[in-house]
Amino acid sequence: MPAGAALAALALCLPAAAALAEKADRDKPTQIEADRMSADDARRVSIFEGNVVFSKGTISLRAERIVVRQDADGFLQASASGKPVRFRQRSDPRGAREGVWAEGEALRIEIDDRSQKVELFEQARVLRDQDEVRGEYIALDQRSEVFSASAAKGGSTQGRVRAVIQPKAPADAPAAPGKAETDKPPAR
Repeated sequence: MPAGAALAALALCLPAAAALAEKADRDKPTQIEADRMSADDARRVSIFEGNVVFSKGTISLRAERIVVRQDADGFLQASASGKPVRFRQRSDPRGAREGVWAEGEALRIEIDDRSQKVELFEQARVLRDQDEVRGEYIALDQRSEVFSASAAKGGSTQGRVRAVIQPKAPADAPAAPGKAETDKPPAR
């Protein structure tokens, strides 16, 4: 197979957060494992149920049920549901910095190959590099590197979005000592 109220302040504070996908992911094959599968080749729809594991490059989804559709051009759309669905993906390296893993969960997650979007619905949470965002709807646009969260899709004012943004060291600052180094007794 070939491959909303936006939270503007958060998008500014986490400029790389939406760059979740490695560019190479879009050219990788999709692999899916499940307890059961049914497929309708005429409609290009496959349904996977029971301990479903979806992977494509560094993208990984774990869900109870995933419905996969393939359009006429071969692009996939996957809709995963579970309690919760778990998502994991690594970003491209930037300069000397390695790619960072992002992890998320929600009751439903949708991935669209063509638009390069990942959407998390209901009880959504994304963790990246010790930063965390929670809301009822989180959208990650990998093409434009825009990340948005809202209390509900469509920008409902009901509820709140919550974000925890950890302080970051300046790019030219030396790396902080690792835990093993800080646990050593002082030299005598």
